[in-house]
Amino acid sequence: MKRKGLRKALAAAMAMALAAGTMSGCGSAPAKENNAAAEGTSTSQATSAAAGKLDTSKEVELVMYVISDRPAGQDAVDENLNKLLKEKLNCTLKINWIGWAEYANKYPLLFTSGEQFDMAYSATWLNFVSLAQKGAFKSLDELWPTYAPNNFAATSEEAKQQATISDHYYCVPALHATYNAYGPLYRTDIMEGTDWDGKMETFDDIEKYCDIVKETHPEMEPIDQYSTAPELQYLYMKSQGMAELSNGVRYLWYDPSEENPKVFSNYDYEGTPAFLDKMATWNQKGFFSKSALSDTDSTKIQNGKAALKIHNTETYKGLAISHPEYKLAYSNMEKSVAHLPYTQDCMTISNNSKNPERAMAFWELLTSDQEVYDAFMYGVEGTSYKLNDKGQFEITDPDVYNTNAMWAGVTDSLNRDQNGTPDSYTTMIDGFEAGIKSGEGKEKYVGFTFDTSGVETEIAACGNVQQQYWWPLELGYTDASTALADYQSKMETAGIDKIKEEAQKQLDAFVASQK
Repeated sequence: MKRKGLRKALAAAMAMALAAGTMSGCGSAPAKENNAAAEGTSTSQATSAAAGKLDTSKEVELVMYVISDRPAGQDAVDENLNKLLKEKLNCTLKINWIGWAEYANKYPLLFTSGEQFDMAYSATWLNFVSLAQKGAFKSLDELWPTYAPNNFAATSEEAKQQATISDHYYCVPALHATYNAYGPLYRTDIMEGTDWDGKMETFDDIEKYCDIVKETHPEMEPIDQYSTAPELQYLYMKSQGMAELSNGVRYLWYDPSEENPKVFSNYDYEGTPAFLDKMATWNQKGFFSKSALSDTDSTKIQNGKAALKIHNTETYKGLAISHPEYKLAYSNMEKSVAHLPYTQDCMTISNNSKNPERAMAFWELLTSDQEVYDAFMYGVEGTSYKLNDKGQFEITDPDVYNTNAMWAGVTDSLNRDQNGTPDSYTTMIDGFEAGIKSGEGKEKYVGFTFDTSGVETEIAACGNVQQQYWWPLELGYTDASTALADYQSKMETAGIDKIKEEAQKQLDAFVASQK
């Protein structure tokens, strides 16, 4: 089932009324042994689970972790949501926010500290697979179809496949379509009165645009680059139709158009030397700062200091909404558009959860009840957000309120567009869906997830080499004629060949399973 089908499936599932305090199981989960109930789960709850019913006689507080900075006005949002949850599920929800500045260190500790909580946001970029294998999450084999039957029915088989680790479900993927599209988002207002031809389809087009920026707006940086990983080589490889092995291993690739694709590295690719030569030219032209890798300003395009940024469609939409005066445009340069992994955003239930049944019932409510969804995602109408006559939302004061950071809860059939969403964005997304064919191109590999558990040491070492040697090389700070060979040597010493060998074995197994 393609992700567009999720919307239809969920809409049908929502027609099934939620019983006031009882939910019967829908469908059947694979015959798998469920994890033992966490300490503190009552005997009555266990009995109810066996009968496919939920005991809501006792009010409970559910605890959820998300990653983002907590909005200043969140107290009012929580108070409003909890009134609804008490009425509908006899529970309240406490959301703990892990800030962006601390998540890298604090998030993994959630699952080793012994802390009791119920739900957490997870994702491929947060090492979902590795954490599941280490016992961080509760198996959802019985919980999911029993206490969230509508959600379970609306989830595609491909999504369930990705939620399965060692023959058990360990997460609930978002009922929301996301895409691997990537490309430049760029200001067109500053091109007015110039001889720019409006084209933005190739790296040569990007160069022509940046040349005009340098000439007409010398106070601006043509490309928004700062101390994070550069996006240029990532975009180049995607424009060539190559697929990254995983989001955390962006130095290994494969060609999804091949019948039996082979894993290769940055330095193996025949187009890499020419790409690096172009990046050296862009460096000489001053398309980005000479000290970009030590520059911590991540808001250059927002605050008018940069003209172009390379990222995804969601970033484009957000910036176009917040800065309509820039007349931002977007060009997808991904050659093979496909859906992102279904576990790109997902919800997990902690193995230390005291209330796993109620947590799953909450998830069912969130993803099938518009009133609860609006209260959770947007807050209090008239206070934190308002709606226009199209049903689009607008946050009243972005310095005080924001949408909820539990992105795994985003549900296409309930989700509202933000006021100011460009028509071009909607047209672009519809075009992606129309062009995606099941089992073709990169869509064929949506279900492939690289299990890094056996090569974590090597991945950590290669990650350090990548930052120290590849990033400066990618931005033309070092001479590719010697630095590329040095980078290769350092990666081999760090263990890249072991990672490639393990990745090839897993990729071969995945391809064989699809035949």
